[in-house]
Amino acid sequence: MLEILFILVIALIAVGVFSMMRNRTATAQSGRVSLDDAKADARQAIERLGGQVYSLDPGDDPAAKQALADAGERFTAAGSQIEQASSPAQAGLAKQTAVEGLYYIRAARTALKLDPGPPIPELEGQRAAGSVTEERSVEFDGRTVEASPQPSSQTPNYYPGGRVAGRPVPAGWYSEPWWRPALIGGAWGVGSALLFSSLFSGMAGVPHGVADADMAGGDYSDGGGDSGDSGGDGGGDYGDGGGDLGDGGGFDGGFGGFDGGDFGDFGGGDFF
Repeated sequence: MLEILFILVIALIAVGVFSMMRNRTATAQSGRVSLDDAKADARQAIERLGGQVYSLDPGDDPAAKQALADAGERFTAAGSQIEQASSPAQAGLAKQTAVEGLYYIRAARTALKLDPGPPIPELEGQRAAGSVTEERSVEFDGRTVEASPQPSSQTPNYYPGGRVAGRPVPAGWYSEPWWRPALIGGAWGVGSALLFSSLFSGMAGVPHGVADADMAGGDYSDGGGDSGDSGGDGGGDYGDGGGDLGDGGGFDGGFGGFDGGDFGDFGGGDFF
């Protein structure tokens, strides 16, 4: 009787160990499938971006050239990110970087008066930031900063809208990438609140609160731009791609530079 009981106990233990190992294997396989799916989804967006980066000719248009160079930076960053991705979240970050690049492609096509193509998925924080709906020109820190809803030789720098260092920056065309120091340093400098107030105060299309001087560094909801807990939420800027922006708009994060004038031998492709 004791021998039979002992055999039953051993059998139950063996069954338990087998079930545990099988569940662990199934969980690992499920995670792998999820990562593979996320990578495939990201690569689809990256390939779409690459096709346009290498096939779109900006001509002599300064706004289109700058937008295409920015798209190329996102393409380089997204490619590096997807190669290093070891989780679905990291693969998702690579996709968002590529999606931001597609916004720059859309901007370049708009500057060239081409069909901008189909809608692009919304970026995090983009809705809360709003968009430039009128031309503004302000004096800031000894220079003139301009904003416009349309590209021009005076406003060749595009931003698709989103959070930079915890604060929403509206989508639009600007005379310079004045948000870049905050993107590099992770914080806005002294006087930035005045720039926001001067550029965006009372502008239709920019949610209430974006231009408020006392809301710098705050966290903004997608609904209306009210500030939340102090400290901000800087997760919405995917274009950083894990690297810092260097002088002249290039990434310096281990991804390599992008030569806006020599696109290499990529096979091209249709936009979406």
